[in-house]
Amino acid sequence: MPPFVLMKRIPSLFAGVAAVALFAMMLLTFADVFSRKFLGNSITGAVELTELAMLLMIFCALPLASLAGEHIVFDLFDRVLPDALVRWQQVAAHTVTALVFGGAAWTVWLRALRTTDMGDTTATLEIRIAPFQQAVAVLLAVTAITHLALAWRDARRPVLAGGTAAAGAKPHAES
Repeated sequence: MPPFVLMKRIPSLFAGVAAVALFAMMLLTFADVFSRKFLGNSITGAVELTELAMLLMIFCALPLASLAGEHIVFDLFDRVLPDALVRWQQVAAHTVTALVFGGAAWTVWLRALRTTDMGDTTATLEIRIAPFQQAVAVLLAVTAITHLALAWRDARRPVLAGGTAAAGAKPHAES
């Protein structure tokens, strides 16, 4: 399979995992409330399963939000600054964001190693926590790589002689 095809399928994979996790949380919450109200007791471990599904949903969606430019953006000055300056502001912002996500990935990975050594599990269902922490670390690293790619894209974006960008080459979506 050509690399560019794989790169287009990765966001679909992340979106699919996030959607399945959200749907699982919805079903579990419905079943838990139904069980509690009509059968008199809750589903054992429902809170733990919901927390783990939420973790997967959030961190699978994070690189997608970065790729789509859907994070909160302060763009008050973007309309008055020359596009060349806005472009380098975007490069700097993506680079700093990549460093932050990379640092978070490293920190979570180290925590996952300690959790593996200690054998930590959830309280009720005794599900091992380390694989989820490792998944979060990998997804944070993917988000960091996404921001590096966005910084590279913005750095290579052509600027016309007057300091404005070539048509259709805005660094992020207009809000």
